[in-house]
This record gives sequence, C-alpha cells and structure tokens, in this order.
Amino acid sequence: MKITRVHRDGVTVECKVRDDLLNLAGALHGGVFATLADAAAGMSLQRYFEGKRPIATVELKINYLRAVTQGRVFARGRVLRAGRTLCVVRVDLTDEHKREVGAALVTYILLDRSGQG
Repeated sequence: MKITRVHRDGVTVECKVRDDLLNLAGALHGGVFATLADAAAGMSLQRYFEGKRPIATVELKINYLRAVTQGRVFARGRVLRAGRTLCVVRVDLTDEHKREVGAALVTYILLDRSGQG
C-alpha cells in the first residue's frame, strides 16, 4: 500500500493485487478493501489535523460493489466532518479502470494525548 495522491480534503492510497491477497474465489479479499478504506480514512484525518491529534477507528461500514481479480485498487478518502470528538470520512474504492468497486464510511474518535477518548 502506498499514497498515490494528496488532495485538499484527503488522500488516495493504492494497493497492487497479488496472489496472496486473493480469497478462495480468486478475488481480492474483503479484508484488503477494509484495510485500504481504514488506512485512506486515517491518513486523510491525520493530514487534516497535521498529525497533531491521536485518533482511533470507532466504526467502519463498507459496501463491496464489484470483485477485483487483478491490477490495482485505489481508496480515496474524503473528510466529511471533523468534530470535537468524532470524525467521519468517506472512502471511494475504484479499480485501475476507474470503476467503483466499493464504498466505505469510517468513524474515528479523537483521543487525548494519553490515548484515551
């Protein structure tokens, strides 16, 4: 996984499909999609807060829209709301042909410096 682009409201990360990331049906495992979504959302928030606020994932809701068997997957995070306690980030997942392959909504809690909510 690597950052592909930095945007005003978030980041895009990319993952190359490899054999060890496929499920038994030969498609990219759903956990890889979820990991990409969480990473893109977390990096987008870290960028928003300039790395000065510790965060933790509270909830991740993902819809899988299309199987991916080869190529690359991109996860584009967009900070929708950064509140005093909770933050919400939308993540659009696409394949290298720009087809929608998934969508996620990720909620984070802002932690204090000790790591507590």
